[in-house]
Amino acid sequence: MEVMNEETLEARSETKWPSVNREVAPLVDAMIRDAQALRVNVSQGQLGETLIDCGVRAVGGLEAGCRIGEICLGGLGRVSLEATDPSSSWPFMVTVHTSQPVLACLGSQYAGWSLSADDKGKKYHVLGSGPARALGSTEKLFDELGYRDDADSAVLVLEADRAPPAALVEQVAEACKVSTDALTIIYAPTSSLAGTVQIAARCLEVALHKSHELHFPLHHIVDGMATAPLPPPAPGFVAAMGRTNDAIIYGGRVQLYVSGSAKAAKGLADQLPSLKSKDYGRPFADIFAAVKGDFYAIDRILFSPAMVTVTALGSGKSFEAGRIDEAVLSRSFS
Repeated sequence: MEVMNEETLEARSETKWPSVNREVAPLVDAMIRDAQALRVNVSQGQLGETLIDCGVRAVGGLEAGCRIGEICLGGLGRVSLEATDPSSSWPFMVTVHTSQPVLACLGSQYAGWSLSADDKGKKYHVLGSGPARALGSTEKLFDELGYRDDADSAVLVLEADRAPPAALVEQVAEACKVSTDALTIIYAPTSSLAGTVQIAARCLEVALHKSHELHFPLHHIVDGMATAPLPPPAPGFVAAMGRTNDAIIYGGRVQLYVSGSAKAAKGLADQLPSLKSKDYGRPFADIFAAVKGDFYAIDRILFSPAMVTVTALGSGKSFEAGRIDEAVLSRSFS
């Protein structure tokens, strides 16, 4: 019988990472094929790119949001909707799991690619997420991960309330070194049903990003899953953004499985939860208003899941920290 020690876990983690853009190709094909059922609009842009509207002019829906979430994860994870305690005011959850948490969450899902272009005299600025980042983004994170994709097609996801202009499409294709007709851009506003789901599905990614900021060795993170309550959409951007953030900050629960020492696992668990933040305790929209819309004035520690469990695989010990804050969730969601 093989002993589950640190050396075994390290050896298992040193496998070659797959191409996230190739992994999502079947998922994108399925979304296009199921467009009518998903209530999404598929069109060809003026430069030949494929555009998939999941909530601007299209109705979209919860299932479209789950599909976007899985595409954001580079085809390396699963996103589903599940029911929990029926007595809860918010009994439905977005559940995420990936056996490649570092690559799926940080190498693909994280919205770290800052993009801007002129759109008929107006500035079009968005943060790009999804597999295309691994081809075209200049984020230093990819140097730390030691990963770059080499696919000849790219898939980008935008949290946006209108289609990207041609200038941005050209910019992304050039950065990814793909032709524009090999580029797919999926977009949905925060206030849409699909947008709500795909943002709540970032609960595990938030934990991975926080782990990275805490300088926890990423190669020690072996597996992970997370849940967050499904927030009701709100018509305005700030309210919608607030609710999706609150779903993670006050309702998100994460389970990480790590190699390394039990002491390091406990240290990670103790530092991860959002309640460590000085801004904790109010709905995010209220905090955002208090700092007059200046994201950089918000304590970065706040962007964390509400509750975490970290299991040290070498010892079998688990460490739990944080709590679900039903009171703040009710204030936010109501």
